[in-house]
Amino acid sequence: MEIACLDLEGVLIPEIWIKFAEKTGIDALKATTRDISDYDELMKMRLGVLEEHNLGLNEIQEVIATLEPLEGAKEFVDWLRERFQVVILSDTFYEFAAPLMRQLGYPTLLCHKLQVEANGRVSDYLLRQPDPKRQSIKAFHSLKYRCIAAGDSYNDTTMLSEADAGILFHAPQNVIDEFPQFPAVHTYEDLKKEFIKASVRELSID
Repeated sequence: MEIACLDLEGVLIPEIWIKFAEKTGIDALKATTRDISDYDELMKMRLGVLEEHNLGLNEIQEVIATLEPLEGAKEFVDWLRERFQVVILSDTFYEFAAPLMRQLGYPTLLCHKLQVEANGRVSDYLLRQPDPKRQSIKAFHSLKYRCIAAGDSYNDTTMLSEADAGILFHAPQNVIDEFPQFPAVHTYEDLKKEFIKASVRELSID
């Protein structure tokens, strides 16, 4: 059996922190794992900015409530689920993702949690484990699953390397240039073709 392992933000849904940055006008929050490879460094910066501007989970969730999956994402997930087991491996947080998971039909999501105070202040973030995307692929391998993974950012590259096949999707040019070993595509139709190509089974795009 094969599992399709997908990143979430930038692959199926908009980048939440970028949308929040646009709403608040705080440019520092536009930085993502496409720009900063050290996730701890990135999250500490984000938490510091939230503290400085007295912003918390409530304000972020108000922006998330206005978002929808990327055009064609729901149809792509439905296509995948007919051919693979599908798991979303993300460095987002359950407190962020729930409304968008509903719109995607509730695929399985493995991600992190936020530590939130009673007043909505985000005081910390709780990683599921170090390098969780790679570790998830290792765990699936231990269960004798074959894994095909797709992502767009630096924090996806260990997942793509560990998987039986890795694909860059919607990746910025800097990531594509640094990781030329992965095919890079930019449309869901081309991503379907890469999944079919990577599968060991006889699959059709229709």
